[in-house]
Parts: sequence; C-alpha cells; structure tokens
Amino acid sequence: MLELAPIGSTGYGHTDAGGREALDAAFAEIVGAESAIVRSQFFSGTHAIACALYGVLRPGGELLAVAGKPYDTLEEVIGLRGTPGHGSLKEYGISYRELELAKCGGIDWDALACAVKPETQCALLQRSCGYSWRNTLTIDEIERAQNIIKAQNPNCVVFVDNCYGEFVELKEPTAVGVDLMAGSLIKNPGGTIVPCGGYVAGKEALVKAAAARLAAPGLGIEVGSTSGEVMRLLFQGLFLSPQMVGEAIKGSLLVAEVMAGEGFKVQPHPRIKRYDIIQAVEMGTPELLVAFCRAVQKRCPVGSYIKPTAGATAGYGSKVIFADGTFIDGSTSELSCDGPLREPYVVFCQGGTHWTHWALVLGDVLEALKAL
Repeated sequence: MLELAPIGSTGYGHTDAGGREALDAAFAEIVGAESAIVRSQFFSGTHAIACALYGVLRPGGELLAVAGKPYDTLEEVIGLRGTPGHGSLKEYGISYRELELAKCGGIDWDALACAVKPETQCALLQRSCGYSWRNTLTIDEIERAQNIIKAQNPNCVVFVDNCYGEFVELKEPTAVGVDLMAGSLIKNPGGTIVPCGGYVAGKEALVKAAAARLAAPGLGIEVGSTSGEVMRLLFQGLFLSPQMVGEAIKGSLLVAEVMAGEGFKVQPHPRIKRYDIIQAVEMGTPELLVAFCRAVQKRCPVGSYIKPTAGATAGYGSKVIFADGTFIDGSTSELSCDGPLREPYVVFCQGGTHWTHWALVLGDVLEALKAL
C-alpha cells in the first residue's frame, strides 16, 4: 500500500519519490513475477516485446515462435519484412523459426515435443490470437508448453506476448514459471485511463536485460522520469483494470452471440469461457468489414463523425482499418475494432468500459450490414 500519492519525478528520475519502484514492485507481486519494469516510455506493446527479445537474444541464437505466426507488428522486429539497415533480429544474426498450428487451431504439441534445439535461445508464445483465426492460449496451455520447452533446453528463455490476456484468468504466465512476458498499458492493465506505456515482467536478470534495451546498458531500470499526473494514472489504471477487463469480456460475449445469430463465423464461439478480451468475426468481404468498422466509429465518444478507411499503418504488412474513437489514442481497452484488408476479412473487436456500449454499437452494425 502506498503511504503517499505518487508525485512523479523529473530529469533522470534518479529519486524514487515519484513511486516508480513501488509501481514496479506492486505489478511484479500481482503477476507473480520476481521483477517488473512498468514505464510510460514504452511506446507500445510491440516496443516492450522488442526490448524483451533484444534483451535475451544474441547473435547465433534462434527465436522459435511456438503458436504459429506472431502479430503483424513483430514481423519487422524479427526481420520477416521491413527496411534493411533498421536493425531487425535477423540483421543481428538471430535466426527465426515458427511452428504451425495444429488443425484444431491450438499448439501442435507433437511438433513442440521435439522442436527446441540447443541454439534456441528464446521460445515465443503469443497468448492472444492477434490477427490469426486461432484459439487464445490458456494459462494451463502456457504452463504445459513451458515445461515441454524447458525439458528440451533448460537455458531457453520462455517468453510470452501477454497483450490482451492480462487479468482474464486468475494467474498470469509468470505465476506458472514463464521466464518473461511483456504487454501494453493501453490494453488491459491500463484500466482504460493510462495514457501510454508498457511493461516487462519476469525473472529479475531478464527484466534488467530488457530495461537495458529500453534505456542503455548501465542505466536500465534505475532511470526514467514520469510526471506525477501520469504516475497517478499508472497506479489508478492498474487498480481499475480487472473491472474494465470484466466489462470487455461481457462485451465480447455479446458480440459473439449477436453476430453468430446473424450467420457470421465467430471466434471464440458464443457462451464459452474467455481467455482474452478479443472477439473475432469473419465478415467475408471488404465491404462488410468496412461497414462494420464505420458503424462502430459512429458510436465512439471521440471522432464519431469520422468515416474510417483502410490504409497503411506503421508496423503492419497489410492495409488495416481501425474504428477507435477512444480517449486514449490507440487504446484497445476502450471499445474499438480493427481488421486487415485481406481474406477472409476478419474484424477483431475488443475493449469497452461497459458492455451496454457494445449493445448500442451492435444495433448500428446490424443496420449498416443490412443496408449493403
């Protein structure tokens, strides 16, 4: 418990009067980790994930993606595409391999049982579906995967992209033995009010390595100023996040029920247990995808007059359309949806401070789809 309200810090941020160490310690305790770094200086979840990967991988090593293709924005980090000379993992001599999903849409356990090599320095588990039509990983599955990985190579770092999964289950990946995880504060752990930032949590030595990539070797976790107003929101958002995650889950259940009732394919299916806050709906055509997103935007509290259009977005390989009239730019803990303009034209819905907001949105969505 904090004895005083966090007042923030300036300059180098050497003093902890602003509450930085208290926030790191609280977050680590909540997620069952040895250590954590929670900072407004992380630009996004991808930035936090990249810092973690660059912290644990070294030239000659291998990154193994265990649950199929990772999220689009990691492709340039890995070196699957992007601008030469920008310092992808590939350019630093780090190889990459991924295991295809099983036919059921989950981890291919048979393939994983013999996939880890001596040079595999890091195994990446993406908890949420990302832009893939697959099952979200459960905590039990993550624990099972990390046990299989460690049995083959105890030195392999098991890393989880935890975006969209925080506080959906009773435990987090680090509480069941995962070495390291990372995520965004404008998703679940920000409680819809944190204006920016991300986190890395896990084994202390690995968190410090990630912190050295965010800052610089020798600086790492010991520096970084944050204004008092932002620091207060980091604490308050973390406090509010379980409630906001609950509302987002209720909204996702409603989206699944309504859209499945209209004959659309949905993932997850209606009325089943949720393991992240994302609800995917296969629209089938670009026209239906765009209509869905425009109907959502009309009911957003910010920029409701805007008509979303698909376009190039930093980090994405395909054109993407976003409906995100949110108070925090890009916040996906607030009601929002998005989708890449590629077959089968899936819209990914997430967030919401109250499930009734989705009830209002879905009325407009159905009218817009029927008007086509």
